[in-house]
Amino acid sequence: MSYKEIYLAGGCFWGLQKFFDQFEGVVSTEVGYANGPDKAPSYEEVCNDIGHAETVKLVYDDDRMNLKQLLEYYFMVIDPLSVNRQGHDEGIQYRTGIFYTDASMLPVIREAFDKEQARYDRPMAVLVEPLHNFFSAEAYHQKYLDKNPGGYCHIPKNYLSLKESAK
Repeated sequence: MSYKEIYLAGGCFWGLQKFFDQFEGVVSTEVGYANGPDKAPSYEEVCNDIGHAETVKLVYDDDRMNLKQLLEYYFMVIDPLSVNRQGHDEGIQYRTGIFYTDASMLPVIREAFDKEQARYDRPMAVLVEPLHNFFSAEAYHQKYLDKNPGGYCHIPKNYLSLKESAK
C-alpha cells in the first residue's frame, strides 16, 4: 500500500468530507483548520476570520486512487472562481486551497490546476501552497453529515453518492 496525504479546502468541510468518504481509494478523512496562525483555534475563532481555512485532511491509497483523480473530483465540487465563499458560506475560512506536505506532488497539482484554469477567462481563487499547519476540528464536526443527514451542504446531494448513482 502506498498511502499519501493531501489537504483540501473547499468551503464548509462537512460536505467535502462526506464527498471524499465515498471513494474506496480514500483511506481516511479528518476535518480541521489549516494555514492560519500557529495556535489551535476553536470553531468560534475560525468563524471570526482569524485566518484558518476549513480543510479536509485526506489520506489515500495512491495505488487505488491517485492525486490526479482526487483533484478532478475536488474541482467538481467547488467554485474555483469564488473568493472566500462556497455556496451560502462566506468568510476567509471558506477559501479554497490545495495544501501539500510533499513538494514532489507539485507537478501533479500544477497540471490539475492549469487544466481547470484553462476553462476560465479570469484567474481562479484556489490557493496552491505548502501546508503550514493543521489542527483537528472539534469532535462534533467529524463526519458531521453522517450524524446529521439533513445538515447544510453546498455540494449537491447527488454528488455525495456518486458510487450509488453510477450503478
